[in-house]
Amino acid sequence: MTRGTALEYETVRLGHYPEKRNKKGNEPEGAEVATFGSDNLIFVGSERASLVGVYKDEGAGKAPTFLQALPGGIGPEGLYAIPSRNLFVTAAENDLREDGLIGSVVTIYERSDAPAAYPTIVSADKNGKPIGWAALSGTVADAREAGKLYAVIDSAQSIGRILTIDATKTPAVITDEVTVTRDGKPVENLDLEGIALSSDGGFWLASEGNPEREKNKTQSSLLRVDAKGVVQEEIALPEALAAHATRFGFEGVTVVGTGADETVWIAVQREWKDDPKGFTKLLAYKPASKEWSAVHYPLDKAEKGWVGLSELTAVPGGLVAIERDNQIGRDAKIKKLTFVSPRRRHPGPARRRSAQGRQEGSLRPAAGPASDQWLRPRQDRELRPGRRRQWLRDHRQ
Repeated sequence: MTRGTALEYETVRLGHYPEKRNKKGNEPEGAEVATFGSDNLIFVGSERASLVGVYKDEGAGKAPTFLQALPGGIGPEGLYAIPSRNLFVTAAENDLREDGLIGSVVTIYERSDAPAAYPTIVSADKNGKPIGWAALSGTVADAREAGKLYAVIDSAQSIGRILTIDATKTPAVITDEVTVTRDGKPVENLDLEGIALSSDGGFWLASEGNPEREKNKTQSSLLRVDAKGVVQEEIALPEALAAHATRFGFEGVTVVGTGADETVWIAVQREWKDDPKGFTKLLAYKPASKEWSAVHYPLDKAEKGWVGLSELTAVPGGLVAIERDNQIGRDAKIKKLTFVSPRRRHPGPARRRSAQGRQEGSLRPAAGPASDQWLRPRQDRELRPGRRRQWLRDHRQ
């Protein structure tokens, strides 16, 4: 195997490229070689991309063939193949439980004829290189073309962009990108969390602000952009709302009605300073009159961490929100869809009412075809200091 950009490009294509730490790229950290059946396989662990690239050795003088990438723990460094049992094992270095993420884990993969479950989305090439992406934070379906989606990227990447996705393919494919710009330059300090179609052929974008940080303080804002991502209008929060905002700001955005009745609904993630404990807001903005209004949304109580809203979609008769806790793995308890019918809406933050007709349903993984590769996660094991090793269910979200 010779050095080059092959693995680097694959991590970009899979949305694992560490943009904020890219001086070292994906940083391959370990390698393992083993023969499974008649195939001589090469496994390359990428510490910063948290992936293992699997290659088939095609023989002397020939470039290896990339087969697939395996997701695992954060920072896989230990790689060990067990061909006699059709197994491959990784040990991840990083323990991020103090940051609310997973700990150091051992992941076991099994060679199988069953389709692999990963990846579910990749990017196509544009101008000779794969489209970079990560942290898809909001999506909306095209109004005319079935299977065509648009998505936004949050502040995990420095430049706000709108991606076009072909969801008719397996895995889904990011086919294009546009940068959100103003006066010919990328808009700074965006944290795009929601996207909706606007009646003029462009988009409404919800950007989550952070008025609590010391530098570059921002407020949540609503942007209307054209189909090329050029900002046509930026709508700031009314002062009466902005004065009480926290860093848990705008998330999902959706649109109901047309013409003078068009209303843009926005989900606020968690309670602000002026909200009753355990309640957040659904905000409504009417472009025709430039009026704001709101209803309160009652959040479930969390056994651990916090609960908030992360997406909002209009459906006949009301809105559907994603309500979830901020936990992962075994600690995750609340991931659900909630239908609300905000029938009574009063202008101004001083006259808020609670959303009516709240109905709930659990979020379940969608079944569907996967890739045609042969490795799939079997089970994970998490190592906890001072305790016996325990077998755990798959931790990936």
